[in-house]
Amino acid sequence: MFDLGRLRLLRELSHRGTMTAVAAASRLTPSAVSQQLATLEVEAGVKLFEPTGRRVKLTAAGLRLVAHAETILNAVEAARVDMGIVSAEPSGGLEIGCFGTFAKAHVVPAIVRARSRHPNFDVILHELEPEDAVDAVRIGRCDAAIVYTHSLVPRPVDKNFVSRTLVDEAVVLALPAGLRALPANVELTEFANCDWIGGARGSGGYELTSRACAIAGFAPRITHSIDDYELLLRMVSSGLGVSFVPAVALALYPDTGVTVRTPAGPALRRTIDIITRPAVASSPTFVSFLAELPSASAE
Repeated sequence: MFDLGRLRLLRELSHRGTMTAVAAASRLTPSAVSQQLATLEVEAGVKLFEPTGRRVKLTAAGLRLVAHAETILNAVEAARVDMGIVSAEPSGGLEIGCFGTFAKAHVVPAIVRARSRHPNFDVILHELEPEDAVDAVRIGRCDAAIVYTHSLVPRPVDKNFVSRTLVDEAVVLALPAGLRALPANVELTEFANCDWIGGARGSGGYELTSRACAIAGFAPRITHSIDDYELLLRMVSSGLGVSFVPAVALALYPDTGVTVRTPAGPALRRTIDIITRPAVASSPTFVSFLAELPSASAE
C-alpha cells in the first residue's frame, strides 16, 4: 500500500523538478524528501524518477503514478470532507493562506462574521504571498489560498484546483500630493525620469511596473522595493517616488494624502481569486466562508 505523504511528495516533484524545491515547499530537508521518495520507489517496485543534471525527471511509470496519486489524494480528501458532513451546519476548521492587504480588508471581517453565525466553525488565517499560498494548498497545509493576478502579469492556471474570482479591481497611479493639478488621465511617459516604487523584485507589483512602463516606451527607475502598501503610499505622498497601487490599498489607507490618477494605455487591473482543492470546494465550511467574502459576480 502506498503512503499518502509519499504520494504528495511525488506529486510535488512533478511540479517542481528538484528535491530541494520539494523540500522547501514541504518544510522538510532535501535528504528527508529523497529518502521518502526512495521508499516510494521500493513500494512501487519500479523506477519512478532519474536525475538529469540538477533536476529530476519522472519516468513513464512515475508520471503514471502521479496521475494515480492525484486521483487517490482527491478521493481521500473527498471522503474526509464527506465524513465530516453530519449536517449542513459548518463545523471544524478551515485554514486559509492569504496576502496581507486583502486579509486586512476582507478576510478578517469575514472570519468574525463566520464565527458569529457558526459558533462551531473556526477559520485559521496564514499570511502568505500567492506563490507560497498555492504551495500550501497543493501540499495540504492550507485548505484554500487567496491570490492575486495583475492584468499584465498572468499566472499559470493549475487544472487540479477549483478557482473563483472574488474581486476585479482597478490599478491606478499614486503620485505625490503636489501633483493634484494634473488631469484625471495621465501619460506614463510624463514620469519616465521619476523614481518608482515597486514591490519586491520578481513580485507581481514589480513586474507590473516594468511591463506597463515598457509598453509606454521606457524602463522605469525602480528605486524602492516596498510590499507594505501603507508604507508605499506614505513614501509617495512624501515625494519619494510614484507607484501603481490597487484600489483596495487606497480604501484601506485613505488618509495618506496621495494624488490618484488613471494611467493612459491598456487598462491595468488586479484580479483576486480564491483557489482550493475540488473536495474542499463543496464542503459546508468552505461554502459558508465563501459566502462571507466579496464576489466579483455580485459587483
